[in-house]
Amino acid sequence: MKLFVMENIIKRVLLSAFFVLVVSLAGEAKEYSIAVSTDPDGAEVYLNGMLVSHATPAIIQVDKKIATKTMIFTFRKEGYESKSVTVAYSKKQLGLNPVVYGMLKKKEPEVQQQLPQTVSDPTVGVAESFQRVNRDNAGVTSMEATIIRWFFDSDPRGARVFYRVISSVPAEVKNTNEAYMGSTPFEETRGFNIPGLTYNNSRDVTIEIKVSKRGYEDQVKRFNVRQALDQQEISGFFELVKKDTPADSEQ
Repeated sequence: MKLFVMENIIKRVLLSAFFVLVVSLAGEAKEYSIAVSTDPDGAEVYLNGMLVSHATPAIIQVDKKIATKTMIFTFRKEGYESKSVTVAYSKKQLGLNPVVYGMLKKKEPEVQQQLPQTVSDPTVGVAESFQRVNRDNAGVTSMEATIIRWFFDSDPRGARVFYRVISSVPAEVKNTNEAYMGSTPFEETRGFNIPGLTYNNSRDVTIEIKVSKRGYEDQVKRFNVRQALDQQEISGFFELVKKDTPADSEQ
């Protein structure tokens, strides 16, 4: 009889404990409601990097495992800078339906300066590259006096160096006769001094360099002025070839 009474008491205690546990679990929230709002409205809401609402204002249901930890709300709206708000609530605060608010700032308009696509050399000004002159109106562009390096050498050395300008736009840039520069090895920093020269027409102008030495064949090389402007130099090496003499031809 005593054993039967003890078993009933134990069963009642266990059933009471189970009932208390069920009631306790039923009373604890599995999710918390958090209101989100922005100024202006209509922003997307991200919670810890995940999209949770397509537009504000909204009520977000947050799992208790997430809600009881630090949360990062991010608001994004086209034409506005993104705004992030970090919050950490206690269970008591979560039970009061807290509100997360974000003030959005408009993006500054991007100003892009567009230059003519034909200007590819940053050393040449925009106005300069499009300037048009003629050979009778010289001295108005910096291209006419651009300083570059001139270097010429030959084997054997001691050859005389001449240059002349060859232009396919004679209305703007004159053709010139040969002018003596010096003898090899020749190195000098000097300007073009080509009246009417611009960056645009420089591709139509050529510098002809002739090297001459007694007893050797003359040698000629031509250099495009546009290329010389880009490289900031004109340079070349001349391998001179002896002229045939009557004595050489008899042998």
